[in-house]
Amino acid sequence: MIRVAMTGVYVDDVARAHAFYTGILGFETRVHRDLGHGALFVTVGAPEGAQPDLQLLLEPGRGPIAEPYRRALYEAGLPCIVFAVDDLRAEHRRLRTLGVHFPHKPQEQGPVLAAVLDDTVGNLVQLVQPVG
Repeated sequence: MIRVAMTGVYVDDVARAHAFYTGILGFETRVHRDLGHGALFVTVGAPEGAQPDLQLLLEPGRGPIAEPYRRALYEAGLPCIVFAVDDLRAEHRRLRTLGVHFPHKPQEQGPVLAAVLDDTVGNLVQLVQPVG
């Protein structure tokens, strides 16, 4: 059986992204390796995640492919990734008190309640909660 083990998000600054995704969003560090020459390999995952855990790779978003791709998504208002939460309204309040900017406040979108936040490192991230 094939399973998703890791997915990536291009970010402006891996160290700053690591601080935001762990300190603000609440993910836990899975891997943090210094590759030398200022390069880091960093993955995060859900707290107390079951093994095998889906990991999010915080990838450097510079270069001829990553930078235009990331910028185009952001300028179009499209999230680069979607995270599920149990109580979107409570999470929205918690994150706003921590200074997180939400370009799109919680609203129903078909089968989910959804909101979009700015991750401070070049991306929009969608949070969803199933409704019903």
